Order: sequence, then C-alpha cells, then structure tokens
Amino acid sequence: QVQLVESGGGLVQAGGSLRLSCAASGRTFSSGTMGWFRQAPGKEREFVAGFPWNGGIIYYTDSVKGRFTISRDNAKNTVYLQMNSLKPEDTAVYYCAVSEHYGFRRSPDDYNYWGQGTQVTVSS
Repeated sequence: QVQLVESGGGLVQAGGSLRLSCAASGRTFSSGTMGWFRQAPGKEREFVAGFPWNGGIIYYTDSVKGRFTISRDNAKNTVYLQMNSLKPEDTAVYYCAVSEHYGFRRSPDDYNYWGQGTQVTVSS
C-alpha cells in the first residue's frame, strides 16, 4: 500500500517562504507522475507542479512559475515543494499525489494515490 505524507505547511506573511515535503512509502515508482495540487475553499483542486518519475521536464502552473520549485531526494523517497514570494491567493490545502497512468498527467482524476494534505495560509 502506498502512503504519501505531507508536511511543512503553516501560516506565513505575504512574501514569505515555506517548503513542503512529501514522503512516499510502500513502493517505488518508475513510471507515471508525481504531482503537487492545491485546493482553496470553494474551489476545485488544481495542479500546481509535477514531474514524470522517470525524469524529464518539470511542469508548473503559470501562477507559480518563478516562485515555486519542485525537487526530489531519491534516497529519502521524498519530494519537496519550495514556495517563495508567497501570496494570499496561494492559501490552500496542498496535496502530493502519484499517478500511475502512462504519460504526464495534470488532472486530479488521473491520480491514484494522495496524501492527507497540509494547510498553507498566507496573510496579507
């Protein structure tokens, strides 16, 4: 059974930074996609950033480009989301997720495993 555990959320002022972590356990992945999503109150869950497990381009949604950076530590089976220059509109619950489908995926419907989420609140 795959488990994804996020951590690192919190309350930060606008312009500040946070680093989210997603620790994966239960199995290793050689294909599919690792993604970060977020969901603000009253809104749909949206793709934030992600990459194919077997390497390749990292994708970011336009609103976070230049501010968020995704990275991975294979030895720790952990993926990180460094968030800089945070804005109040970044406030949401952030989730990491894994898709086992072939090809890069952005839709939450294509993801098979989800973490429990971590709250990020950015005050103005």
